Amino acid sequence: MTKKTTFQDVLDVLMDSKKSIPQGHLKLYSDLDPKSLQLFMDAWRNVEPKRKHQLLEKLETHFEEDILVSYEEIGRALLDDADPEVRARAIGLLAESEDPKLVGKIVDIFLTDSESAPRLAALNLLGEYLLLGEYEKVNEKLGHRIEDALISVIRSEDSADLRRHALEILAFSSREEVPALIESASERSDPAWVASALRAMGHSQDERWNGNILEKLLDEEPIIQAAAIEAAGALSIQESTPLLIQVLDDEETEDDAVAAAIWSLSQIGGDEARTYLVSLADQTDDEELSEFLEEAIENLDFMEDLNNFNIFSLDEDDIFEDEDEEEEPQKKKRK
Repeated sequence: MTKKTTFQDVLDVLMDSKKSIPQGHLKLYSDLDPKSLQLFMDAWRNVEPKRKHQLLEKLETHFEEDILVSYEEIGRALLDDADPEVRARAIGLLAESEDPKLVGKIVDIFLTDSESAPRLAALNLLGEYLLLGEYEKVNEKLGHRIEDALISVIRSEDSADLRRHALEILAFSSREEVPALIESASERSDPAWVASALRAMGHSQDERWNGNILEKLLDEEPIIQAAAIEAAGALSIQESTPLLIQVLDDEETEDDAVAAAIWSLSQIGGDEARTYLVSLADQTDDEELSEFLEEAIENLDFMEDLNNFNIFSLDEDDIFEDEDEEEEPQKKKRK
């Protein structure tokens, strides 16, 4: 009879850096009760740094692949760890948390942590909370606190990378300062700032930027072109389809731009996009590209089904409204 693996067995393996961490152990780190979490933290003090990073990397990967696991307890417990990589990865384990009580701590890490990795990880999580706020799942006060933190960093002397990424995240909000900040970034001479401005345009879901994006689809600077292509897909700019196909037909196009163009066509949809993607999939001998095109076509199907469903729902409402309007006069006639 096979002995059942206990959580203590899992921790014993964790502390022995000579042993590999079995894939089967990862699910046992999920949804820890208070007693198990305390055992974990007690053991954690005796784990070598490299081993800690190895475990957290495995947990992050497993978290992305298995929707049934949650490592939120571990993520929370390690937010104050002395190791910046541990802090960053701990934040990654909180990616699906909707607990508003975490916002204050994550904002604090974003604004004051001494290392860039935890600050960037915190920024990504704040983006998730910002989206929840836009859907009214996080109260307005917390949403404003996140926006204020992002704006303060964008306007600060912090690292350019952090400031650019903060702009991209802030664009998910409807804050009134957003258009001016995007406009300012788009006018800089630094291609990295222009690229971030384009990504922010896509995140904003604001059609005012369509013309700016279309102008950059054939830009000679690879990072600007790739960002414009992503934004065209995010905003579903129909007019960009011929230009995206032109990008894909150009043999000198960078790989990042090729991948972005394929995915953007799948987001935009339409007969022209479908015909091109299907033809490209039939012609390629590249196995990796073939798989990506298959995913893109599946996404195109999904987007079109979603749009058809929304249209059907609207039509159905109109039908019921029309029926109600027709029935009222008939009732009056019967009387």
